[in-house]
Amino acid sequence: MNIVDKLYNRVEKNGMVCLGLDTSLAYLPEGFKKTYEDDGEAIFEFNKRIIDKTLDVVACYKVQIAYYEALGLKGLKAYKDTLAYLRKKDAIIIADIKRGDIAATAKMYAKAHFEGDFESDFITLSPYMGMDSIEPYLEYVKDRNKGLFVLVRTSNKGAEDFEALDLKDGGKLYDNVGERVHILGKEFLGECSYSQIGGVLGCTQREEVKAMRESLNQMFFLIPGYGAQGGTAEDVCEYLKDGNGGVVNSSRKILLAYKERNMEEDFAEASRIEAIAMRDAINAEVKRVKGEN
Repeated sequence: MNIVDKLYNRVEKNGMVCLGLDTSLAYLPEGFKKTYEDDGEAIFEFNKRIIDKTLDVVACYKVQIAYYEALGLKGLKAYKDTLAYLRKKDAIIIADIKRGDIAATAKMYAKAHFEGDFESDFITLSPYMGMDSIEPYLEYVKDRNKGLFVLVRTSNKGAEDFEALDLKDGGKLYDNVGERVHILGKEFLGECSYSQIGGVLGCTQREEVKAMRESLNQMFFLIPGYGAQGGTAEDVCEYLKDGNGGVVNSSRKILLAYKERNMEEDFAEASRIEAIAMRDAINAEVKRVKGEN
């Protein structure tokens, strides 16, 4: 099955939550962490328990590589083991690597993250060196059924420095980036009418993205910024089409749910409860906007 169709179908079945395994060692419950001498092993086991508890209530998992790189070789082993476990469970993996280089270097990044120990289904890319920074990944999109999420409009404050610059012929830089990526993606459409080349659009830019959702109608969205970064169900609703066409990432809010719920000894169950609550809140808002009961 085309990877974007698989993701679309998973959203239809499980909801639109993308669980971010951006797992800092500091996020682990102290009692749990103390049972492991190896920090990398502790992180993997933490991830594993959360994966087991949430497989049926999330669409996919986003694994942010920086949290693992920061621990050196032990961390990268935890990253590798987490990806392998997700593949074993037939989960959809977004590797959040945000690469943005060109030519031979980009080819090596593609090989590193679409093959071997770090293989994933989708990766995130930064296009701001130009469209030739995306081209080396396209053979994997075409021939190996892989997907891309390209940064278009991000939710950080510094996005205003460059992404929101006015263009001479009107519009913003992010409009141009979105249009270029959307056109490129038309070569890789699934049966669901979305492309294997999607876009990252932060959910704190609600009014802007409402218009972009209409113009980028064949682009599947990865939507960060929900929860800990301030995004709400009302914000997210503008990015989706009838509850699909995008996945909404939450990392800290789900990973640390055990703290709010006083469930340190059953942290994975707390994460499940939080993921379900997030899914249901967004679904309720989608129905409200459509005028359903």
